[in-house]
Amino acid sequence: MAKRGVEASELRRAVQHVAPWLDGGEEPPPRTELAKAVRLSLRTLEQLAPGRSVEVRVPPYAAVQCVEGPRHTRGTPPNVIETDARTWLRMATGALSFAEAVADGSVTASGARADLDGWLPLVRIDSTQGSADSA
Repeated sequence: MAKRGVEASELRRAVQHVAPWLDGGEEPPPRTELAKAVRLSLRTLEQLAPGRSVEVRVPPYAAVQCVEGPRHTRGTPPNVIETDARTWLRMATGALSFAEAVADGSVTASGARADLDGWLPLVRIDSTQGSADSA
């Protein structure tokens, strides 16, 4: 069965629920809200960058394969990007660039194709008004 596409408004709502935490709030959002924002944003990436050459992992919430190119079929893929939920959502919203996250060590990226600079941000948050727009 094919996955249902993510509506931009659905992603915006999910990200808005966790936005205060992304901006440095101490108290993390409820796990269900955080999981929803991570999963919807990863599925959006998967829609925007179809393919199976790069695996993006945000444990324990989700992992997707995306980006056109050589496909792997067994074992650990050659191009892997892994990070935590806060870093992923900060990159997905444009608060942090992929290059900055790799440089500061909050993202591990292995393989020649493990680069998301051209695909991020997925949605932008206007922190002054608490709204989000599709990028």
